[in-house]
Amino acid sequence: MVIKVFLASSSGSTAIKKKQQDVVGFLEALKIDYTQLDIASNEENRMWMRENVPGEKKPTNGIPLPPQIFNEEIYCGDYETFFEAKEDNAVYEFLGLTPPPGSKRKVAEEEEQEEGDEDRVKDNHLVSEAEEDLVSEEEEELRELEEEEEQASEED
Repeated sequence: MVIKVFLASSSGSTAIKKKQQDVVGFLEALKIDYTQLDIASNEENRMWMRENVPGEKKPTNGIPLPPQIFNEEIYCGDYETFFEAKEDNAVYEFLGLTPPPGSKRKVAEEEEQEEGDEDRVKDNHLVSEAEEDLVSEEEEELRELEEEEEQASEED
């Protein structure tokens, strides 16, 4: 799977340049393979990006701005959704990739799994205690009934 980042190499907007640098720098820091596709110097890239950003993700003017991120032909999102995923330690999921062992998200998932296992053990233990209490109550009731029956038979 190839992550495709659509960029504008000659953007006049410093905000767009910063966003592009942020995405590329983060992908490089995580050692995620990606390809930069320039929409400023390549009309095919620009047209492909515009056609493949989902309608609901396009701005009101209909022209999506870079950076736009895809996993092959699957749209991942724009800078804002990338940033949200980054803040949530969910960049791998955002990109449609499996987190590597030891990544923050993978460690968090493993800890959640362990907590869930512990909760199930606790729940089972609580059920066992409740069952023991119920059995003890039933045994006590049986003893009382037996004693009553013995007293009744002694009186006869």
